Amino acid sequence: MDVPASLRITTTVTDTDKAWLADLWVREWGGESMITRGKVHHLSEMAALIAWDGEQRVGAATYRLAEDGCELMSLNALAGGKGVGTALLRACEEQARLAGCRRVWLIISNDNLDALRFYQRRGYHLAAVYPGAIDEARKLKPSIPEVGYHGIAVRDEIELEKVL
Repeated sequence: MDVPASLRITTTVTDTDKAWLADLWVREWGGESMITRGKVHHLSEMAALIAWDGEQRVGAATYRLAEDGCELMSLNALAGGKGVGTALLRACEEQARLAGCRRVWLIISNDNLDALRFYQRRGYHLAAVYPGAIDEARKLKPSIPEVGYHGIAVRDEIELEKVL
């Protein structure tokens, strides 16, 4: 998907941006923490990218750099099909390259078929499946729903990766 010329991605996050991000995380992720592979991650401690169309924030991504690569923690495009998610993903990959990472990886839930399609179309592949991982994560973050997209029970983590 092509990215609109009017779209820009910023890496600098102001106090106003932080408040906007916190609201986004609560609205979209049920809080300011994410759990992957049994570990709690606080999004406010992550590097963030914000997508802008003019003066409007239209999306955001958070990521963390680790020894084994860059983990994309969250990706939100406020309007689908406009290239915002793709632009944020490309920007995250570029930040990972600049940091010397050899791969970007992420975790999605087994019900998130739209995300599975999105990432695979952008060069990501299945790296691992962790059966029952979300059942365990729910003990740490009870707001994780039992049933998710398309009426599918939310149980497992799926790891996707892209080698840079």
